[in-house]
Amino acid sequence: MPSPLTDLLAADLDRGFAELVRAHGGAVYSVLLRLSGAPRDVEDLTQETFLRAYTALRDYVPERRRALRPRAWLLAIGTNVWRNHVRTLTRRPAPDDGVDVQELPLTDTGPGPERLTEHAFARERLVAALAGLPEHHRVPVVLRHMGELSYTEIAELLGCPVGTVKAQVSRGLAALRAAPHLAEEEVIG
Repeated sequence: MPSPLTDLLAADLDRGFAELVRAHGGAVYSVLLRLSGAPRDVEDLTQETFLRAYTALRDYVPERRRALRPRAWLLAIGTNVWRNHVRTLTRRPAPDDGVDVQELPLTDTGPGPERLTEHAFARERLVAALAGLPEHHRVPVVLRHMGELSYTEIAELLGCPVGTVKAQVSRGLAALRAAPHLAEEEVIG
């Protein structure tokens, strides 16, 4: 079903694309951060995702742009960009520059410094726990709970049955709950 965003993409690609980035950039960034666990790579992965999206959209006829499900489509592209990045890293390991970037962006400005520090540590622990999950559990968990995709959308994206996705999410969450360094309230889902 067309939305105002997809109608805009069909009518005016450049304006529509700017709105697409505004509407879904945060979700793409968040999902890629959880998938990669490496904050220093996420901005590049996010930019690559939107570059590929724009390149694809230029070749789409307006009817195809209007029929898009933008969030699921962008997260599918982002997941593929991340997988390609992982493959590249395994072929050519990056030199260790001695810099360990673990700073995560905080969006909650209400609590004081102590609470903000607690949130940062909790996020770091969650990102580390997610990074420790096997890919076949991490990807569905992140797409479901950070990307907010339905089980059906994830199944389509991963090319597997919905039941398999539900099992992978369930097993991934169980593994996170069993992680010794995570408190129960830090586990998503």
